[in-house]
Formats: sequence, structure tokens, C-alpha cells
Amino acid sequence: MRKFFPVEELARDERFTQITMRQSEADPRTVLLAEPTGKRPKTNRLTPDRPDASEAARSLMHGIFVGEIQALEGAGRTCFDFETGSGDAPDTVPFSLKLDMARQAWDEARHVEISVKLSDWMGSEIGQFAENTVLFEVACSSDPVFRLAGVNRALEGLAIDVFTTMKEFGDIAGDPYLEFCEDWMLADEVTHVKMGSDWLRRVTENDPERRKNALEFQSVVDKIFSFGGTRSDSNESPIGLARRFRELAGFTNTEVQEIADVSLKALEERKAFSAASLNDGDTEHSETGTGTEQLADA
Repeated sequence: MRKFFPVEELARDERFTQITMRQSEADPRTVLLAEPTGKRPKTNRLTPDRPDASEAARSLMHGIFVGEIQALEGAGRTCFDFETGSGDAPDTVPFSLKLDMARQAWDEARHVEISVKLSDWMGSEIGQFAENTVLFEVACSSDPVFRLAGVNRALEGLAIDVFTTMKEFGDIAGDPYLEFCEDWMLADEVTHVKMGSDWLRRVTENDPERRKNALEFQSVVDKIFSFGGTRSDSNESPIGLARRFRELAGFTNTEVQEIADVSLKALEERKAFSAASLNDGDTEHSETGTGTEQLADA
């Protein structure tokens, strides 16, 4: 079987439409911009009282669905792409790490099934919203510790924030099905992040430079998947930063604060980018390097 599968060849049927991170960030509907009167809304947080709450919740649910597919694909690739060994070299991983990735793949498969049923419950269909494949691209690194940093710590960390937001949305909206399912999946995500943190430290215990490089890669991914500020402590972000659950997953207070700072900076950058896009009508070009460009530079 082929190893290191490219993102361009992921198995998708005609229902799926893929877009780039730049196109996603350029969408002005997801950023708070000033009204013609000059006034700004007080919050963009995903709550039932938002005028577009139903559509926003369905869009986020579909994003969770495609994200879980890619997380499943990424965990499965990590099980297969590397030989079993000590993990000291970038082409091997301990067998116990493979077992944890296999367990995660099973969790993600269950999440895909749950997300499909929740999407149907919420009135949306597979492929109704576009798919961004940057998550799988992060899982394509040739060094497994980069995958642990980028996928388990950065992206599964984002999943903690997303599931917490959706769980709270279900609670406020009085939807026990949504709240229960999101709470269940949230517990898995905390475990996935903890696994990534533990294995990253264990595999790089005697290689501080490799650990440093992996954490720098995580920082790049964290900025990209702040969705230009869609996830932050600010009420201008639809998704909040789930500090407590991140701490349970093994993040230090310093690490959480660093993510918060990066997210707020990304929010300001995205507001400027979206405002410029509205002015010139061009969502395809920007002076700001985002998405896969930053991954390539990492």
C-alpha cells in the first residue's frame, strides 16, 4: 500500500467541494465588520440569539464532520506510514504510539458517524458546505513528532474549543441531542490532545532540537487554525478558547496564553484582510501569507 498519501488524492465523491484556507479566511460573513452606520456588533460568538444562528451552527457542524474525516485519515496514515521502532529517528515510531493512533482512528470514525447524524438532525446534507483540507495537509509531515504537534496538539486542541462551543450552543438552545453528542466527543478530544502531548515529550526526550522544531510547527498550525481569529477569547470570535479543557489535556497556562495571543492577533489580521477584500472585490489575492503557504515555510 502507498505511504505518505498526498492530499490531492483523498477519496471524495461528487458531493464534496474543496476550498483553500485563503478562500475561507476571505469570507467576510465570518468576521465582525463595521456596519454602514459605523457601529459594530457586540459579539460574533455562536449563540442561539444570533440572526444567522441556524445556518452558522449547520456550517460549523459540517466543518466538524469533514474535520473528523481528515483526522481519521491522518491518524490512520501515522499508523501505516512509519516503521515500528524506538522513535528516535524520524522514520520510526514506537508500537505503543501506533496503538494510540489506531485507537484515535476508531474514535474519529465514531465522530464521523455521529456528525453525519447530527447534521441530518440539524437539517443539513453532506457537501452542503465546502471542505478545507488543511487539516490533512498538517498530517502529511515526514516526521511523526510534527504530526503529533500539528494534529494532536494544535488541531485536536482546536476541536476542544469547537466542541465546547457547540456543546454550550446545544445547552442554551435546549437541544439535548446536540449537547450530549458534543460532550461525548469532547471527552475523546481531550484524550487525543493528551496522547499527543505525552508522546511528543517521550519521543523527543533526548532530542531537544527536534522537540523545539515540532513546537514551532505547532505554533504555525495554531495560527492558521485560529481561522484568522474565528477562535479566540474575544467575543468577536464565534468559537471561544476552552481554557479549562485544554489544561486537562496537558497544556500549561503559558501555552494556553500563547494560543490566546496568537488568536487575537490573527483576528485583527483577518478583519483587515476581509475589509480589504470587500473594498477591492478580490478574495483570491492578499499580501498576507496564510494557510498552506505558512505550512510550506514551517
